[in-house]
Amino acid sequence: MREKVSVAMAAYNGEKFIREQVQSILDNLTEGDELVVSDDGSTDATKEILLFFQDDRIKVFDGPKKGVKKNFENAIRNCKNRYIFLCDQDDIWDKNKVDIVMKVFKENNCPVCVHNCELINEDGGKLLDSYFEYRNSGAGFFKNIMKNTYMGCCMAFDASKLKEKILPIPENIEMHDQWIGVIGDKIGKNVFIDDKLIKYRRHENNASDCFNHYGFFKMLSNRINLFLNVIRVH
Repeated sequence: MREKVSVAMAAYNGEKFIREQVQSILDNLTEGDELVVSDDGSTDATKEILLFFQDDRIKVFDGPKKGVKKNFENAIRNCKNRYIFLCDQDDIWDKNKVDIVMKVFKENNCPVCVHNCELINEDGGKLLDSYFEYRNSGAGFFKNIMKNTYMGCCMAFDASKLKEKILPIPENIEMHDQWIGVIGDKIGKNVFIDDKLIKYRRHENNASDCFNHYGFFKMLSNRINLFLNVIRVH
């Protein structure tokens, strides 16, 4: 029997896709697992949909209303199990996702595991076959400071190695996934696997954008802030 897992979801006005996402997560979970949702003040039916499942493994917390980064921090902070999977509110998980990723943790004792994904549009049509190929994804401390290839919805981490180090997430860094990944690179050897274990949905209301980029000076500032924060972590 595999070790129990937590899934950390940041939610905000996700009624359009969250039902399908939650069902795909629950299909991966067993007794003792949990889906921890930090809802950042949704004004639509997000909370009602979560309650509709009537599943004790779903635990909903009020978010801090300080944006997606701090909303994820709140979800992670409330996770109880050793292995924490990050997820968005609008994707679709493969039914074998958790089992495949947990096998990687067992075989490699790594801080972070990242899997590949297929990108789909709002209606489920394929946009991109391989995120790894698009981003040249892979582990590496300086590689991922210079060009981030970590994507939260494809990540899981060992909380016994990282939770105390990543929390609180610094205010002046760009995103939680790069922060977690690079700290994992610093303390150990993260593992990337080419298995496409989710359908990552792109639509007009995504909280993050993996296709558009900041200007040079903003990107430089983000990298400097990240590096300075990471080197302070022990």
